[in-house]
Amino acid sequence: MARGRVRGRMRELGGLPVAATALTATVAVYVLLVVFGNVTDFGTNRDFVRHVLAMDTTFKDDDLMWRAVTSRPLQDLAYVLIIVWEAATAAVLLTATVRWVRALRRGGYERARRTATLGLVMFLLLFGLGFIAIGGEWFAMWQSARWNGLGAAERNFVVAGLVLLVIHLPGRWPAD
Repeated sequence: MARGRVRGRMRELGGLPVAATALTATVAVYVLLVVFGNVTDFGTNRDFVRHVLAMDTTFKDDDLMWRAVTSRPLQDLAYVLIIVWEAATAAVLLTATVRWVRALRRGGYERARRTATLGLVMFLLLFGLGFIAIGGEWFAMWQSARWNGLGAAERNFVVAGLVLLVIHLPGRWPAD
């Protein structure tokens, strides 16, 4: 009887719910650390945002430079809004992680899945729309040798996308 329980528990540990829990928690901790870094080392990433928005290290093409935002208060507002969005994303993903852990014990994964989906989409919007599309293309971040964050943004986007796919995989999800 005990051996059957152990086998059943081992099967659960290798299942999609455990993977979804671990992956959601990983992204949640990552975003929380990003927020912590942006708050405790405010100036470093503020400078990054300022340079990207000012387009001061791009090719200086007159056809693009009209897009530049050179107002320090507007640049700083953009940076604070990024941090607020990151903090909200971290809060949603931490909530999702708690819901996954509870669902591992009690069953009923749909609420955890919906919350994780919301947090991951928030994360995807930040890095996909915010950094890749707006920063990378609109503000031509790709042209800057020093202030180009596209590589990191793309990594974050891919990781969040993969986690989103895992939590929506069809398969052996215990009954909701």
